[in-house]
Amino acid sequence: MPATLSYPGVYIEEIPSGVRTITGVATSIAAFVGRAAKGPVDADADGPVTINSYGDYERIFGALDPAYPMGYAVRDFFLNGGAQAVIVRLYKAGAAGAKAQITAPGLTPPAVALLLEAASPGAWANKLRVRVDNHVSADVAALYGLTPADLFNLTVRDTASGAQESFLNVTVVESPRRVDRVLKASSALIRLQAGATLGAKPPSAMSDTTDAGKTIWDDNGSTPAAATSVAVTTVAQDSEKLSADADYLGNQDAKTGIYALKKVDLFNLLCIPADVRGGDTSNGVYQAAMALCVDRRALLIVDAPGAWTTPSSINAGTVSGLGLTGTAARNAALFFPRVIQSDPARQGQLDTFVPCGIVAGIMARTDTQRGVWKAPAGLDASLNGVQGLSTVMTDAENGMLNPLGVNCLRNFPNAGAVVWGSRTLRGADLLADDYKYIPVRRLALYIEESLFRGTQWVVFEPNDEPLWAQIRLNVGAFMQNLFRQGAFQGKSPTDAYFVKCDGETTTQNDINLGIVNIVVGFAPLKPAEFVVIQLQQMAGQIQT
Repeated sequence: MPATLSYPGVYIEEIPSGVRTITGVATSIAAFVGRAAKGPVDADADGPVTINSYGDYERIFGALDPAYPMGYAVRDFFLNGGAQAVIVRLYKAGAAGAKAQITAPGLTPPAVALLLEAASPGAWANKLRVRVDNHVSADVAALYGLTPADLFNLTVRDTASGAQESFLNVTVVESPRRVDRVLKASSALIRLQAGATLGAKPPSAMSDTTDAGKTIWDDNGSTPAAATSVAVTTVAQDSEKLSADADYLGNQDAKTGIYALKKVDLFNLLCIPADVRGGDTSNGVYQAAMALCVDRRALLIVDAPGAWTTPSSINAGTVSGLGLTGTAARNAALFFPRVIQSDPARQGQLDTFVPCGIVAGIMARTDTQRGVWKAPAGLDASLNGVQGLSTVMTDAENGMLNPLGVNCLRNFPNAGAVVWGSRTLRGADLLADDYKYIPVRRLALYIEESLFRGTQWVVFEPNDEPLWAQIRLNVGAFMQNLFRQGAFQGKSPTDAYFVKCDGETTTQNDINLGIVNIVVGFAPLKPAEFVVIQLQQMAGQIQT
């Protein structure tokens, strides 16, 4: 009813329906943590970086390089059906500088120095060159209340890759075209040096050796008598190898290392490839990553250690020796063995790679084709881009590992290499855990995250039956939609799920404490791991 009825007549009032649709979250955003040749690092304000293709990765973080195994894992993810990834680039500084620096122009006194540095750490920037010219627009200067003498053009070129950026009509004077802001917003190559201040005058323009306004680059690294561009004055080096757990873990409070993922709104799968090809990610890193996955409702994909070369070398002791135990291990899955692929960066030579990126891509592909409740395994879960497996297993050897919660990669005639296991690290038969299977765990995480985000509107609402009825309506509609898609067991909704929110779940004491309790249950689909076919001969019909 309107708050005030002051005049005779008809009053119109819109009544809310109470329907607040709960939208399911994404299920297969994969996060990758490791070193790369270039790109924003974990501590940067613009890191981690979300990408939508491997082309994005190459553009931002560099092409495939045997020194950086993360790039191969990301390539495998997109090759096998992945659609979106989050990249956390780690950088361990050495004795030399992290970022290449350039002082421009400083050709003839008196020159006003413009102190620049590479946009990201690494030796990739040692071939950068910068040029300044004063071929500016008087109209643009008037637009910002400046004079043409206040403006200059800045051009930067990566002579190694040929990439070039031009920034026209920039200035050191306070305005929307102030050079440090323009570079921060638009450049992928260069920034104003950290802590540097802009001078009162623009930097001096460099001389041309050809027609006015034409940019000439001295690509051989020397400085000619009539210099046309300025090279790096302080060279940088690539990241040192990540030799300690602390190099991966960073700082939780500062959100560095793997904890940079706390800056990300959502990720569902976490891959941490070994820092060196043929090496291992340490157990300590995996343990911290598994705890992070529990906190963020994600699944950790664990690569089997390189020392696991034969199924006979794996037993319950070696699996538990990884330290990925307890109920948190529901959010982790282990895959064995490693895969053999050709390396384009080494003229197609075959080498051994970790499978985490491939498995993450297969999970993304399965989610798209069938749903998160379908096990990412079977003959359809083919490993694209794989030439073979480092260990070929028989059924009997597979049968030794499956009861331990080790997911095997197998090679079958015609089908090729496939994922042939779908258990979490709580999937050992001895544990009899509720979340033994990957699809059951991932479906539960999907429902949890979707309901967590979809019920934020409930906070501070009056805690009584009208609210409870709205909760039952909206959560029930979400669960009914999953039931119609085939996510649950049961022929009817009552067999498949339930949603309770009433005076039974929320007592008067709960109301006094400001609590509303919502109980959601579901009957999960579990994969058919073992298909038993019973064959019997029919006895001849005996007439009696």
